[in-house]
Amino acid sequence: MKTEVQKDIVETFKKVNDVLSKFSESELNIIPYQGSWTAGQTAQHIILACSGFPELFAGKTEKTSRKPDEKIKDIEGLFLNFSIKMDAPVFLKPEKKEYNKNALNIELLKIESELLDCAQKYDLTLTCLDYQVPGFDKFTMYEWIDFALVHTQRHTHQLNNIFQYITKL
Repeated sequence: MKTEVQKDIVETFKKVNDVLSKFSESELNIIPYQGSWTAGQTAQHIILACSGFPELFAGKTEKTSRKPDEKIKDIEGLFLNFSIKMDAPVFLKPEKKEYNKNALNIELLKIESELLDCAQKYDLTLTCLDYQVPGFDKFTMYEWIDFALVHTQRHTHQLNNIFQYITKL
C-alpha cells in the first residue's frame, strides 16, 4: 500500500508541475474568462488544500473500525466529476495577486515531499480526529492522501483547460 501511495504522489505532482511549466510568467496571471481563477491562483489553491498534512497526521488518531479506503470511491466520484462546479471554502480561496511560477513550484515540491514523508512514516489505516472535510465523516490517513491527490488531479485538469483557453486567445 505504501509504495503504491508514494508512486501516486510522485505521478500526481509530476503532472501538475508539467502543466504549470507550460505557462509563461505572464500567462500564469491571466484571467482566462469571467468567474475563473488564473493558473497562479489555481496552483495556490492546490497548495492551500494540500498543506498541513504532517501536523494533521501527528495529531489525534484512532484505530479505524472500517475499511481504511472505504471513502475513496466517494472522494473520487465527487472530485473527478468535472461537470460539477464547486466553490472553495473561504480559507482555501487563493489571494487575487500576481503569482510567481518559481515560488509556486517550490511550494508544490515541499508539499510533495511532505506527503511522501507522511506516507512513509505513518500507519495510513489510522483515522485522523482533528479535522474533517465538510460533508464527509473523518478520513483515514490513506483517504486524506487520496483526497489531496484527487483534489490536485481535479485542478491539474483545470490548469490544462486554462492553458488551452489562454493560448487560443
